[in-house]
Amino acid sequence: MALQIYKPGQGRYVRLGTAGVGGLVALGICYYVWTLLARYLPEDLAYGIYVEYAAPAVLFAAFALVVARYLNMAKAADFLIATESEMKKVSWSSKAELIGSTMVVIVTVVLLAVFIYVADNVVLITMQRVLHVW
Repeated sequence: MALQIYKPGQGRYVRLGTAGVGGLVALGICYYVWTLLARYLPEDLAYGIYVEYAAPAVLFAAFALVVARYLNMAKAADFLIATESEMKKVSWSSKAELIGSTMVVIVTVVLLAVFIYVADNVVLITMQRVLHVW
């Protein structure tokens, strides 16, 4: 059975992004396995160095095959193709709009934090002086 890409001209960037993220996850898992093997393999094992490096490599290859198979499944590929086409329809904010909106959020968060701090202190002082709590 030859490897054929399902709808090869469509959803290229989303598939590449998904494969890249899958590769990063696989690298993280393989690094974790490598550190465990480096720590817990016996020192006197004859082929220990080969096991230490070959096991994560085989694991990475298996993970790559699983990701490649997933990206070639009809349902998954159709979903990724539809995602890319929807992302092309989005109207993205300009840099000025983004900066303005960010400033509004930051100012609102700071003002809300100050309000909560003042309200908390007013309640605390009221309870201490009027109700003689604490």
